Amino acid sequence: MKLAYRDALRQALIDAMREDPDIFAIGEEVGRYGGAYGVTKGLIEEFGAERLVDTPISEPAIVGAAVGAAMAGMRPVAELMYVDFVGMTMDQLCNQAAKIRYMFGGQIGVPMVLRTQGGIGRSAGAQHSQSLEAYVMHTPGLRLAMPGTVYDAYHLLRQALKQPDPVVFIEHKGLYAMSEEVDLSVPPPEWGKAVVRREGRDIVMVTYSRQIHYAMQAAEELAAEGIEATVIDLRTLNPLDFDTIRAAVEPIGKAMVISEAAMTAGVAAELAARITEECFDFLEDPVVRVAGEDIPISVSVELEKGSVPGPALVAQTARELVA
Repeated sequence: MKLAYRDALRQALIDAMREDPDIFAIGEEVGRYGGAYGVTKGLIEEFGAERLVDTPISEPAIVGAAVGAAMAGMRPVAELMYVDFVGMTMDQLCNQAAKIRYMFGGQIGVPMVLRTQGGIGRSAGAQHSQSLEAYVMHTPGLRLAMPGTVYDAYHLLRQALKQPDPVVFIEHKGLYAMSEEVDLSVPPPEWGKAVVRREGRDIVMVTYSRQIHYAMQAAEELAAEGIEATVIDLRTLNPLDFDTIRAAVEPIGKAMVISEAAMTAGVAAELAARITEECFDFLEDPVVRVAGEDIPISVSVELEKGSVPGPALVAQTARELVA
C-alpha cells in the first residue's frame, strides 16, 4: 500500500497503543489538535485525553513528566515540536533519563520515547531548522533513531517503543509528506541494524535520515557515468552498526559520510574518525565529510537549501574522491 511518512508514524502509535495500555503521548497540541505535523491526528477519539495529554508550552515539563512516568512503569511518548528546543530539556533528558538506570544500579529504567523533528525545508529560520543529533549521540545512555523511509518510520518507532531505555526519535520535517509503496507486514531489520540501500564497487556513502534520498539520487547520477556507489542507511546512530560500515569500506577503500548537521564536531566527524581508525589499513584516501555549513540556517529559501548537502554536492564530491 502507499503510505505517507507521517501516516506510518501515526499507524505505529495506534498499533502500539492498542497493544500496550501503558503507552501514552504527551506534548504541546498532541491531543485535540493532532500534533504540529499531524502525526497524532485522530488518536484522541480512540484513546481519550488520558492517553493524549496536551501540555503547557514547556519542554522541560513535558520531558520531566515523561521521565517520571517512565520510572513509575508507564511508557510515555513525549513530543517536542522542534529538536531546536532539546537544549531546554538537557537536565531532564541528559542528566536524568540517560542516567537513571546507572544511578539506581539497574533497578529502574526510563523506557520512554522522545519524538521530535529536525532539519531544513520549511524556511523556519535559525531557531527551528537545526539538526542537533550530535547532542544526543554524544550522551551515553540515550538511544537515537533517525528513519529516512516510510517503512523505517513505522518499524523503528515500533521497535523504539519496546526498548528498556530512553530513545530519542528524530523525524525530518522534509519527509512528513513523502509517500512510498510499503508492505508493513515484511519483518524489519533488527533494532540497531543498518541497511545497504545500494551496492557498488567504487565508493561507499554512509548516511541517514533525509540525506539517504540525496545519496541515492547522487548514486543514480554517478552510475550513468560509470561510477558505482554503495549507499548505507544507518537508521539508528545509537546503536551504531559499524560492522556493516566496515564490511562495505574494507573491500572498496574509499568512503564518504553525508550529514545535514553542521560539519564541525558533528555526527559526520565522529563517523569519519571511526572509519579512519578501524579501516585505516584498507583506505586508499582520507574519509571525506559532506555536511552542513557551520552557520545558523537562513529563513531564505535559497540560502537554506544551500546550507546543507544536496544530490549535486554529494555526486561532485564522490567524483573527486574516485578520481
